Amino acid sequence: MTIDKSLKVKRGGSSNRSVLTRVERLEKLKETDRWQDGDSPFGLPKVRVRKLVMKKKKKKQEEEEGEADAT
Repeated sequence: MTIDKSLKVKRGGSSNRSVLTRVERLEKLKETDRWQDGDSPFGLPKVRVRKLVMKKKKKKQEEEEGEADAT
């Protein structure tokens, strides 16, 4: 049986994930010195996942239009 086209993951289109793998969590903890080599990999503390938000350029465009109208 084949997978429906709507269910296939598009190549290269990765979205923000809300869960990190254990290896990614260990790397983040090492960066903040919350985990040392030799510590148990079980029961790791939580690691906050920062989502990137693109800011809109709407205000800048409105200011430019306002300046153009003033002259």
